[in-house]
Amino acid sequence: MKRGVGLWGLVAAMVPWAGMVSAALVLGGCAQTSQEVAADIPTASDESEARRRARIRMELAVGYFEQGRTAIALDELKQVIASDPTFSDAYNLRGLIFMRLNDSAQAEESFKRAVSLNARDSSSMHNLGWLYCQQRRFPEAERSFDQALENPLYGDRPKTLMAKGLCQVQAGKPGEAEKTLSHAYELDAGNPIVGYNLASLLFKRGELQRSQFLIRRLNNSQLANAETLWLGVKVERSLGDRLAMGQLADQLKRRFPQSREAAALDRGAFDE
Repeated sequence: MKRGVGLWGLVAAMVPWAGMVSAALVLGGCAQTSQEVAADIPTASDESEARRRARIRMELAVGYFEQGRTAIALDELKQVIASDPTFSDAYNLRGLIFMRLNDSAQAEESFKRAVSLNARDSSSMHNLGWLYCQQRRFPEAERSFDQALENPLYGDRPKTLMAKGLCQVQAGKPGEAEKTLSHAYELDAGNPIVGYNLASLLFKRGELQRSQFLIRRLNNSQLANAETLWLGVKVERSLGDRLAMGQLADQLKRRFPQSREAAALDRGAFDE
């Protein structure tokens, strides 16, 4: 199995632009580079029979988890761990399942177990960091994110930087969050969550031209939504561009008439 399990999809309760966060941070994708796979994953020639059986079960468990069939996924994981108790990916997925079940203690134990079995498991370190962030254990969260990023072969650095930056926002550290999200933007300029949150931080700090560049790029794409349009309205208003402001306001009211952003526009609540 060459896919890693990443915590993508549990950010929505924490940051603005929840719908887009959920869409972009979904479980799945390849959380390991080919170099990581070569270094950490046994090939068919040296894989034990126990590990082979565990991998087959693990594929099933991941599939059930992605389908939202949590109980079945957990049952499959029990079989994985019974076949091979040293399979770190199984504990990582188990942690995600317990997070979904709101069992933070079991989730933390699972992620820590995964890391203890594989010290280079950046995916599990990332997930542990996000768990800490949800619990507002911000120093521990930042340490876990940094440990994940220390692995030079880690393939999901932009997503971990994004999670770290969003967590710093929640911790009330906008300056550090701006630096972290700027780094994430350098690595993945097409990520709309990074673009939106960085534009928002810059707007609040009065960096209007930089904020305008980011939010215009986003609003000119198919990923624009009520939150991005509303931020664009406020940025253009602050810069005195009434034409651009009016165009964005018209889009907001036409495309998202029932949104809270459209209601704020109608009230003229630009400073809320």
